[in-house]
Amino acid sequence: MPVQSAFVRRMGEGERKLLALHCTIAHSGAWSGLSVALNGTATLIAPDMPSHGRSPDWDGSGDYFDLVTSIARAQLNEPMDVIGHSFGAMVALRLAIEHPDLVRSAVLIEPVFFAIAQQDAPHLFEQHEREVQPINDAFTAGDKPRAARLFNRMWSTQISPRWPDLPDWTRAAMIRGIDAVPAVHGAVYNDNATLLKPKKLERASMPILLLSGSETHPVMPAICDGLNLRLPAATHAVVAGAGHMVPISHPQQTAALLQEFRRS
Repeated sequence: MPVQSAFVRRMGEGERKLLALHCTIAHSGAWSGLSVALNGTATLIAPDMPSHGRSPDWDGSGDYFDLVTSIARAQLNEPMDVIGHSFGAMVALRLAIEHPDLVRSAVLIEPVFFAIAQQDAPHLFEQHEREVQPINDAFTAGDKPRAARLFNRMWSTQISPRWPDLPDWTRAAMIRGIDAVPAVHGAVYNDNATLLKPKKLERASMPILLLSGSETHPVMPAICDGLNLRLPAATHAVVAGAGHMVPISHPQQTAALLQEFRRS
């Protein structure tokens, strides 16, 4: 799909611009709670990934990570702060590395960079792989509804709505976007974009805040710790009581950490 055809949502009226990159099987509206919590201090520019939200479907051609990064890059017409959640955090990290002149600061929330966990915490990586196996089996069987249901459950919290309780349109949207998971496997597991190439992360020298939830999968803090060690100017904070869906479930706490990060 052409980069220009991606849907871009704008929220808030603050002078400071914040490029907001959502997670897989969500959409740009997932940032609405954070936008409200920031209380007019920022304007969020939030594109929908292909096959998500109001953007057209991905036709399966080319590299999905490259396409999503190009869509996000198209919004950086001046230096901005960038925030990304989950796979969106992978895109934010790549922008910080490849376009440091346009990324003023970055907030990476639960980045799913499993290649780091494989290097730094193999026991946690293996635990994650055991738990994700039913999702992989669903993909192998061609059962996208089951894959979406299991994926949603794995990354939700115990208080999140169960699959049967979600509106039909929400389930349909998650099924529509689920092909993004295998499409980015090489990027998140094998570092196909070579973000971990020696000295490459050093290019992301701007202030970077890494956020993880205290109740998330144990592999996620290990990834954040690994990035914290590798990035020149990073800090790692934990959101108490949050799982993987930090900015959606805990927008007030996320906003407070963002504002403190800006002041530091």
